[in-house]
Amino acid sequence: MPKLLRSLSGLIDFDCAARWGSFKLAAQELHKTPAAISLQVKQLEEALGFELFVRHPRHITLTEKGQELAATVRRVLGELNTKIGALQGGDEEKILRISTTHSLAIKWLVPRIARFTQRYPELDIRIDSSDQLADMKDGRTDIALRTYDVIPGDPDLLFEDRLVAVYSPSLLAPGESEITLSTLHRYPLLHEQTTDTWIALLRHNNALKGQFNFSRSFTNFAVMVQSAVAGQGIALVSQAIASEDLCNGTLKQVACASAPYIRGYHILVNRDMRGMSKITHFCDWLREEVAQMQKGLC
Repeated sequence: MPKLLRSLSGLIDFDCAARWGSFKLAAQELHKTPAAISLQVKQLEEALGFELFVRHPRHITLTEKGQELAATVRRVLGELNTKIGALQGGDEEKILRISTTHSLAIKWLVPRIARFTQRYPELDIRIDSSDQLADMKDGRTDIALRTYDVIPGDPDLLFEDRLVAVYSPSLLAPGESEITLSTLHRYPLLHEQTTDTWIALLRHNNALKGQFNFSRSFTNFAVMVQSAVAGQGIALVSQAIASEDLCNGTLKQVACASAPYIRGYHILVNRDMRGMSKITHFCDWLREEVAQMQKGLC
């Protein structure tokens, strides 16, 4: 019959040692001695009935079972710390933790979020911008906005994105009113990691002829949009990321048909938060903002 843990005191020491791969470094974080950390882990191993670490002369490594337990302990401790923080800070219903990409946070969500806080001033908004996928099980995220390939009929799809070619009006030569597909060859074409998207756009518009200057590559749409704003070239970017600059005239759009693009932004909700009013309010507001953006009203 499986042994039941009679004490959880060793789990924090184990988690810390697993993260650092060292009893010494774990001891520094927890303000204990390495011997005390080692003893706690040893007692935990005896209680569990299996080894968590392989002890080497100068370091430690997790066993296979240790890796599995470490992942679970890290998640549970994360949820526990999040819950404690929420209880210390007030009602869980009043804290909204949002995770999204750097680009969407900087160029789409943050410029709009004041409208949401004006409507719901009682909510404490916490935005985590990271291009790493959020772990919706660790208790640190209520709702996440992420890009995925579009699946027809997906109820969690916020909007289907498309790529648009944008440029700063400062690039226009005297007497010119717009940049067209026929004049693209005059300018650096900014792209995200690969030129495939530009080639697809040009081919889709029967404009793939002549020499093009694919001179600058970016890994982040927001940075590429800012480069276009600075007049450094014509950028092929997410319409959502460029929407604010297009609306205020900082950027203009090259008139052409969009090439097929299957990416879109999806809403991911922590299963423990589903049905809470803060989630419902935020999702409703998001869809209102998207409708405004798609009408060109930003």
